[in-house]
Amino acid sequence: MTGFVFNTSASVICEPGAVQQLGQLTLNTIGKRVLLVSDKGLLQAGLVEPVILRLEAAGVEVSLFEDVVADPPEAIVLQAAELAKTAQVDGVIGLGGGSSLDVAKLVALLVGGGEQLADIYGVGMAKGKRLPLILIPTTAGTGSEVTPISIITTGEAEKKGVVSPQLLPDVAVLDADLTLGLPAHVTAATGIDAMVHAIEAYTSTSANNNPVSKVLAKEALRLLGANIEKAVNTPQDKKARSNMLLGSMLAGQAFANSPVAAVHALAYPIGGIFHVPHGVSNALVLPHVMRFNMPSCADAYAELAPLVFPELIEVPTDTRGRVFADRLAELAKVLGVETTLREVGIEEQHMAKLASEAMKQTRLLVNNPREVDEDAALQIYMQAL
Repeated sequence: MTGFVFNTSASVICEPGAVQQLGQLTLNTIGKRVLLVSDKGLLQAGLVEPVILRLEAAGVEVSLFEDVVADPPEAIVLQAAELAKTAQVDGVIGLGGGSSLDVAKLVALLVGGGEQLADIYGVGMAKGKRLPLILIPTTAGTGSEVTPISIITTGEAEKKGVVSPQLLPDVAVLDADLTLGLPAHVTAATGIDAMVHAIEAYTSTSANNNPVSKVLAKEALRLLGANIEKAVNTPQDKKARSNMLLGSMLAGQAFANSPVAAVHALAYPIGGIFHVPHGVSNALVLPHVMRFNMPSCADAYAELAPLVFPELIEVPTDTRGRVFADRLAELAKVLGVETTLREVGIEEQHMAKLASEAMKQTRLLVNNPREVDEDAALQIYMQAL
């Protein structure tokens, strides 16, 4: 076994109703003044106000930043950081999907360490301290609550990542009650996103691909595969929702240490240019990237396939990986997730631009089991059309 490093959040609380402990948890972890980072959709859904009331009942002064949007641009991060400075907060709470959590992580880092956002893009560039941080996911997909990564949209469409252990929160709170009202399409897309995290972590060629990540990726896939259809079709099933949250977190821990690859690299331009939700973007290219990768990691895909689809254990190992890719495409369709680029408004004339933009994701492409050049990316996009 080669040496490796494994980092994750310092503390994880996983229990339906766990957010009821948030007042005292905040006093113990952060202090009496917090910035709560969320979005207007969550506010309108009625999930933010009970959290604020619970915090205020415990004597915590709350400043709310509610303007997070999907694929958040730099301006949103800077606005939230300015509010945190003005309010002189002791720490930050992120409540929502991956975008809200990513913004909360960066605000804690920028305000706590005094670094400039433009200076910390990349791996290990952020070195300053951060404010105390609690993250509370309301979707089961990104795993952002246990990853040292924040993804931001820069310029018109390009996405860049800040990758640093300082972004890991002090506490991650997984409360399935917060996901019960999640719409079916969001449940499906974010669940597939979590599956992609596990699959790519398991097959990553990163030098830090490690036994811990592999074990976590496998258990994540087992939980996600067994519960995603139930969570979509029976949204009030608290056990299924809890298992999806746990699976998402485990996948997040896996890819936080054994980074993702070409699926994400090709998905980012789809989201950045066409504003397609991240989980859908991943679902659109997943089976096609897997088929492209088959010559390099068919055995690994064959190992993972029965975890999601137990009946595939009967399929010969030399063809099981390809069947796995086909079945994942079928699963997305059954769950109501778009499976072709045309369904999200992307046409053939956009292919060259997508391929060119994907090549900028060098941080991710280097981890792919098979080298992806611009011509290969173009062909994958064409197959997804």
